Amino acid sequence: MGWKKDVKLLSGRVHKVIVQCKTERDRANHWSVSEMNNMHIETPENFSDAGKNFDDDGRIKRTGTWVTASAHIITAVIGSGVLSLAWAIAQMGWVAGPAVLFAFSCITYFTSTLLADCYRSPDSVHGKRNYTYSEVVKSNLGGRKFQLCGLAQYMNLVGVTVGYTITASISMVAVKRSNCFHKHGHQDKCYISNTPFMIIFACIQIGLSQIPNFHKLSWLSIVAAVMSFAYSSIGLGLSLAKVVGGSHGRTSLTGVQVGVDVTASEKVWRMFRAIGDIAFAYAFSNVLIEIQDTLKSSPPENKAMKRASLIGIMTTTLFYVLCGCLGYAAFGNDAPGNFLTGFGFYEPFWLIDFANVCIAVHLVGAYQVFVQPIFGFVERCSKERWPESNFINGEHALNVPLCGSYNLNLFRVVWRSSYVIITAVIAMLLPFFNDFLSLIGALSFWPLTVYFPIEMYIKRSKMQKFSFTWTWLKILNWVCLIISIISATGSIQGLASDLKKYKPFQAQQ
Repeated sequence: MGWKKDVKLLSGRVHKVIVQCKTERDRANHWSVSEMNNMHIETPENFSDAGKNFDDDGRIKRTGTWVTASAHIITAVIGSGVLSLAWAIAQMGWVAGPAVLFAFSCITYFTSTLLADCYRSPDSVHGKRNYTYSEVVKSNLGGRKFQLCGLAQYMNLVGVTVGYTITASISMVAVKRSNCFHKHGHQDKCYISNTPFMIIFACIQIGLSQIPNFHKLSWLSIVAAVMSFAYSSIGLGLSLAKVVGGSHGRTSLTGVQVGVDVTASEKVWRMFRAIGDIAFAYAFSNVLIEIQDTLKSSPPENKAMKRASLIGIMTTTLFYVLCGCLGYAAFGNDAPGNFLTGFGFYEPFWLIDFANVCIAVHLVGAYQVFVQPIFGFVERCSKERWPESNFINGEHALNVPLCGSYNLNLFRVVWRSSYVIITAVIAMLLPFFNDFLSLIGALSFWPLTVYFPIEMYIKRSKMQKFSFTWTWLKILNWVCLIISIISATGSIQGLASDLKKYKPFQAQQ
């Protein structure tokens, strides 16, 4: 009877390998016919070799670590938001400004740890993988909440890609304006249109958007993370030099002063928008699951992701506090909305140029971090809807010089290029830096960073209603909702004001 048990075990392992290969072929078109034919399955040794190439879900083995995940997070978090923090703190002052920064930091880290445990369900270590934020919500909450999550997530991702197009073009324009000011003097207006630079940025993104998925983006995220450190450090150094040099601005405990800098209503609206700017600066929860899906399974993904989140958020908070507070100390209540492109600094012009080039390069990578979930979602839905379409599913092998073989998919080329072009056109119509970022942050912070992680944690832990933990989690939830509504209101008011003053062919400062 022992041989029957061995045969049964062997057939089971054969079936497992076949299913793994078929799944991977269907999902990623990775295996060619010749490769399938060359895969030997007669001996136990070959089963272990095949298992080394796949994870438990049949996909190619993930190789990401907490280091690469930290790089993805830093790339996503330290972005254009850091440039507006000096202005945000100027609206709230020395007391409320840093306090709000630390509060958002703590809330974001807390909810990211809750979200990291939801990557697998029902068990956070051995359960079924969920590949996107929406799938996590569907597995844990289901129904209408899944639909609302998808709507909130993808609207936010679209908004971020539009915002990054705006910011990158402003930084490119700032390089030319910096050279113009150096040549003609600071009194020259040096008006330059953003539109050609948005087109340049879009052309770069059309090329990079052909990178198939997140797993191929590690190198770009590392480059972008280095760039973010570079321009943040330059802004930090220039602010410090200005403070040490004695030419710092007028500051106060409560920020801009009513009757001196602004009216009472302007003070309120600006504070609302400042909260939205800070919320945007911590907006990365909507790509956390996609980042976690790049991690290898040992150590458990949730532990590695919590470590990466801690390192990423601690690093970015340190930079945010330093850049925001030193920027406020340098410029005072007159802090510009973007302290590198708003020309709080003019000299040394070459260093300003380098910092803005770093911003543009960073946003090239950050755009891809946020746009890949959109690409993946549309392409998965299209393949499920039209499984027989060669246009959507067909892969054509190309040999790219210096890069090796590349699988070209015609649908991917057309769809992704169209998306980049559409976001660039929207950016041309709404080239307002601070208010646009504030609106994105206000709309996305509560549902994606707070509400869904907390609701999933409550359900997974089967928490009793009106218990102490349940009560304070609900209070946190409602407080963050009120904050988001307030900051969104301020952002809409700011956008309406900007539209009245908009001059379409002049540089946005």
